[in-house]
Amino acid sequence: MGRLVPAVTRAFDILELFLQGDGTLSAPEITRRLQLPRTTTHELVSTLAARNYLVPVPEQPGRYRLGVRTYQLGSRYAEQLDLAAEGRQVAHEVAESCGETVHVALLEDTDVIYVAKVDSTHAVRMVSAAGRRLPAHCTAVGKMLLATLPEAELDERLEGRELVAMTPRSLTDPDVLRAALAEIRILGVALEQQESNPDVSCVAAPVRDRSGAVVAALSISVPVHRWTEDRENELTALAVEGAAELSARLGHRPAAR
Repeated sequence: MGRLVPAVTRAFDILELFLQGDGTLSAPEITRRLQLPRTTTHELVSTLAARNYLVPVPEQPGRYRLGVRTYQLGSRYAEQLDLAAEGRQVAHEVAESCGETVHVALLEDTDVIYVAKVDSTHAVRMVSAAGRRLPAHCTAVGKMLLATLPEAELDERLEGRELVAMTPRSLTDPDVLRAALAEIRILGVALEQQESNPDVSCVAAPVRDRSGAVVAALSISVPVHRWTEDRENELTALAVEGAAELSARLGHRPAAR
């Protein structure tokens, strides 16, 4: 890496401050938070405003907010995002950290389509594959995605559908499935216990885009002989972390608490 330019670093520090709070700041607040000289802050803010990266807040003299130039850059970045490519990278990182199989999938009607898969370092027979379609109600990723649908939309998708069984443990009763989805909404994660593969259990977490909408799910699959309560807790945390990382790559920012 080459030498970092201090003035450019400070300019980015200023811009990143606007990601916090209500998104407006004054020059004195910037000076205080970044411990910069007042003249330096004034010069940097003036430069950023001249290039439309910052704009004055109407009816709030002395305060600034992010300008249209930052939106244009963000929009161009979003246009270039590729869920499959980003998903493969994150899935690879998660798989490296746990040694298990990791999937990223999206929902289409009542099926899931796997857009990324990174195999376990162990020999595991899986029914999934990148590009393959499976019934959503039989998979952790699918149940996670079904659980995020509005009730009316879920009813419409399930109406008249036969819930096929992939294993004896698949959820084939619509009422049982709806009860499971209600629990998933509360927990924020989905579990699959040998429902698509008699030898495998999974945990999945939701992936969101920059609008906050759930667009995919990330799961970790484990052979049942390695599935213990401690392992479940560990992999649940990793799935949530991995889904959050992929969401961040897609431009999602969690709401401030």
